[in-house]
Amino acid sequence: MTAKKPRRTALRILDVSLELFNRHGLPNVSTTLISAELGISPGNLYYHYPAKDELINALFDRYERALAELLPASGGVRNVEDAWLFFHMLFELIWQYRFIYRDLNDLVSTNRRIETHFQFVLKNKTAAVQELLAGLSSGGAMRIDVKTAETTATSMVVLLTYWLSYEYVREPRHALEPESAAASMMSGAFHTLSLLAPYLGDAEREHLQALAERYQGG
Repeated sequence: MTAKKPRRTALRILDVSLELFNRHGLPNVSTTLISAELGISPGNLYYHYPAKDELINALFDRYERALAELLPASGGVRNVEDAWLFFHMLFELIWQYRFIYRDLNDLVSTNRRIETHFQFVLKNKTAAVQELLAGLSSGGAMRIDVKTAETTATSMVVLLTYWLSYEYVREPRHALEPESAAASMMSGAFHTLSLLAPYLGDAEREHLQALAERYQGG
């Protein structure tokens, strides 16, 4: 028996909620605001999602599924250009669900389900980055010992997780607005990959700098 497709109204609610959460931050968006934006009654919204946390959890489930589809690509990375593409795609996904990262500490402290699930997100990201480092090493792009690779992978995951928080604190009025997307993602990818600079070969290090300049329009 085939599973029923999600109802159109339920999907619209999720899409509009994601847009509002991203634009204003979780604490500033009520279910009343969401229903007004959609032009539906609060009762209609509650029929599909009886509580704000259910909306948040449904969006987090979407994010987790998309992340699970993306992370295996780390196994195909063999050079800096591959790594750049992988991290750029990862930052694109983080940007798409930036409300999670903007309010991450508060979200984890108030939502037990996300507190538990985000542990798996960190674990899976770390495993993917470790696999990426192993691929760069086996491809001859860099030389790094196992212990250093482990600590470097952790540092890269910390940067991945808190980059948008840093951007927001640095420039709260503009950093997470749509017009800042390209610059934020490019800068995040470059700074994350820059942690590998001491271990890259000369050609790969120069190529990383060239990639950054190309995407900056330099």
